[in-house]
Amino acid sequence: MSSDETPNVPAARNSREAVREKAQQVHAQQTRARLMRRLIIGLVALVAVGSIGAAVAYAVSSSISKPQLSPSGMPGDGVTVSDISTTPSGAAAAPAPSASASEAGQEASPTPTPTSTPGAKPTEIHIYVDYLSAGAAEFERANARQLAGWISEGAVTVTYHPVALLTASSNGTKYSLRAAAAAACVATYAPDSFYDYNHELLTDQPKADSDGRTDVDLADLAVAVGVSDAKKVRSCIEKQDFVSWAKDATDRALEGPLPGTDDMKLNNEALILVGGKSYVGALGDPAEFSQFVLTIASDEYFGSTQPTPTPVPTPSATTAPAS
Repeated sequence: MSSDETPNVPAARNSREAVREKAQQVHAQQTRARLMRRLIIGLVALVAVGSIGAAVAYAVSSSISKPQLSPSGMPGDGVTVSDISTTPSGAAAAPAPSASASEAGQEASPTPTPTSTPGAKPTEIHIYVDYLSAGAAEFERANARQLAGWISEGAVTVTYHPVALLTASSNGTKYSLRAAAAAACVATYAPDSFYDYNHELLTDQPKADSDGRTDVDLADLAVAVGVSDAKKVRSCIEKQDFVSWAKDATDRALEGPLPGTDDMKLNNEALILVGGKSYVGALGDPAEFSQFVLTIASDEYFGSTQPTPTPVPTPSATTAPAS
């Protein structure tokens, strides 16, 4: 038979070259795929880094463009009330009666009252208030009338220090902090209305573990008590201008020393200091508080005015002349 009938089969060398070429094509495709993945990952990372950088830059620029604000008229982080043009709502600014003898000759025992004595300095009272504190509210309701009377007489000066120890007790709204900041807004832009605003915040107090007032509500209350510059007060409250200050002021009070004391620190959300001494009596008993103030005022007055006794020389013994 003729050899022409043998099938035309490609040589082994041609087959190997075809396989090699195919492998090279596959390798090239895989290389391109890897390069593409790396490029995509790099672009994603670049975008992410850029976003983070932009966020950081925005935060930094925001903090620079909005500096920390501090209220004015609050040395020692407090508002001193030395004159009251209006009395607390529902109470007349009259002092409690002073002690006097009865017609039968027996000494009566009514509530003692500090009075302004010529040459004597007013007794300093510092009141630290958290506007969510039940104790602070109880003290204000019980003592607002006699405090107003003493201030009007010039017998005392009262300095209120807004603090925020109960910030976590308002369902996450930070009411104590925002209320303290709102009080600072009123002290800064409408100081004549601070006493009334402080009184309303305490006597019409939201319940603990509630949301408390919103910033709009706090601003509305300021307008309701008659602040003189309602537009500035509202803007200050609603923008939370003094929230950072309120937090820092609370930290300073916790670290101490408190104004007028040597080493005392804030230890509760309703702290009352009279002449640098802490009142530990019943917050709702005006007679007990009045007695405490009278005692401090008497100690201050007699301690500063009573002269130091001068020793009297003892006469020396003499010998009688002889008779």
